[in-house]
Amino acid sequence: MSDTVVTPKTKPQVKIERPRLHKVILLNDDYTPREFVVHVLKAEFRVTEDQAYRIMMTAHQRGACVVAVYTREVAETKATRATDLARSRGHPLQFTTEPEE
Repeated sequence: MSDTVVTPKTKPQVKIERPRLHKVILLNDDYTPREFVVHVLKAEFRVTEDQAYRIMMTAHQRGACVVAVYTREVAETKATRATDLARSRGHPLQFTTEPEE
């Protein structure tokens, strides 16, 4: 008889984490027409006219407003596309992203 002890191999457990979410934030400026801000919000973020107006007014009154929350890549893409659309039309409208806490 042999004295060899056989221990079963255990598989390492892989922890799957949800991707960290990022907020897309609309920054207020006093130069971009309100109608254009609403247009950009509806076009890029697929919100209704009423939702776009409320987002725009919140940013106007508070200086900034969270538009939506996405994964990092999607948030950065949407913020860039919305800012680029405004720049292409000569407006200083700006969207940024930051990690959600």
